[in-house]
Amino acid sequence: MRRALLLLALVLAAAPARAQVDFSGEWAPLYHEDGPERGPGPELGDYTEIPINDAARMRADSWDADRISVVTEYQCRPHGADYALRGLGNQRIWREIDTETQRLIAFHMHWLAWDSERTIWMDGRPHPPEGAPHAWQGFSTGLWEGNTLTVTTTHLKANYLRRNGLPRSEQAILTEHWTRHRDYLTIVTVIEDPVFLTESFVRSDNWFLDPGQRLAIFGCEYAAEVPKPEGTVPHHLPGTNPNLREFSEWYGFPFEATRGGAETLYPEYRSKLGGYKPPAQCERYCNCSGLLTCNLK
Repeated sequence: MRRALLLLALVLAAAPARAQVDFSGEWAPLYHEDGPERGPGPELGDYTEIPINDAARMRADSWDADRISVVTEYQCRPHGADYALRGLGNQRIWREIDTETQRLIAFHMHWLAWDSERTIWMDGRPHPPEGAPHAWQGFSTGLWEGNTLTVTTTHLKANYLRRNGLPRSEQAILTEHWTRHRDYLTIVTVIEDPVFLTESFVRSDNWFLDPGQRLAIFGCEYAAEVPKPEGTVPHHLPGTNPNLREFSEWYGFPFEATRGGAETLYPEYRSKLGGYKPPAQCERYCNCSGLLTCNLK
C-alpha cells in the first residue's frame, strides 16, 4: 500500500500543473484585423473609436510624419510592449525553467521589429517601485487564470497608441490575456492610461505557429533623410494641420466621428450623427485583407 501511495505521489509531482499552457515556438502574425493600420499605417486624423481625451487629441493634431525623417532620435525608436503586438509582429517565445525545481521562471519573447526582447516573469516576483527606470518593453509578470495567461506590464516608456501621433504615456498599465488554441495564439490587450485615455482601450491580435520561420536581424541606422536646419522638430500649431479632414473625406465619415473619444466606441453614437455617406466607389485599401495586400486601390 505504501509503495502504491508513493508511486501515486511521484506521478502527481511529475504531472504538469493543470491548465498551464506552453506558448513556446515561432509565431507568425495574422493581419486580418486592422490591416491598413498595421501595414501601411493609419491615416492622419483617424482617431475613431479610441477613448482619448483632449490632451491626446491635441498631441496627435500637432504631429507631423516628417518628424521621423528629420529627428534622428525617432528613427530607431522601437515599438513599446503594447504596440509590438500589432506591428511587424513575428515573434519567438521560449520558456526559462529552474533546473533544480523544474518550475517555470519566465517566458521570453524576441520580436522581429528592432530585435526587441521582452521577459514575462512567472516566479511571483513583485513589480519595481514607482520611481524605478522605465523601458520600452516595461516590466511584466504573469499569472494563470484557467488556461489563460494574464500578463500585467508597468514601467513602460512613453510611446504611441497608433502610428499617427496618438500618444501613450509612461503611466500606462498594460494587461494582456493570452490564449492558445492548438496552433493559434490570441492575445487581447487592455491599456489603461490616466494621462491620455478616459476608458480602457481594448485590442486583439492573432498568430499561427510557423516552425519554419527564420527571424533575420532587423538592424536600424540613424540618418538625416530630409535636409532641415539642426534642431528642427516638424509639427503643426493648434488649428493649422491641413491633413486632419482627409480621412473623413476619403471614406465619407462625418468629421466629428473621426475625432475619437469614449462616446464613439458605442453603437448609440451613430444615432447622433448626420449619417454615413460612402464614396461612389472604393478608392483606398479596397482589397486589404493582410499585410501585403493593402494596396491603395
